[in-house]
Amino acid sequence: MRTIRIVPAAPVAKYSCLKCPGYCCSYAEIEITIRDIHRLARHFGVDFDTAAMRYTKFDKKRGIWMLRHRRDHIFESTCALFDQEKRRCTVYESRPGVCRKYPDSARCGYYDFLAFEREQQGDPDYIALT
Repeated sequence: MRTIRIVPAAPVAKYSCLKCPGYCCSYAEIEITIRDIHRLARHFGVDFDTAAMRYTKFDKKRGIWMLRHRRDHIFESTCALFDQEKRRCTVYESRPGVCRKYPDSARCGYYDFLAFEREQQGDPDYIALT
């Protein structure tokens, strides 16, 4: 007899990243893997060492790679690969695994907060910073 395995469907997203100012890109530590650095190197047409030097920093104490940041006019800082004018990822097709998985649920807490604040302010473009 054949066993049928039921695989639960992925949660349906109840948010839209298109109106978000890039909150997840403002996380102070965006940990990435060696595979992610290779992906970035291919994207930019550079070797691994060049990609690692330009786009990442290595925390020797914890032994982890993280994306570099730069100052931002909305949040304190954002990922260096984030377009701060368009509020979009510049390497979306080649983004690191952690970015591909975020958020890992059907809801994004910041999106819910932002939608609530925009409704309260009566402004569909309002950006809450608290």
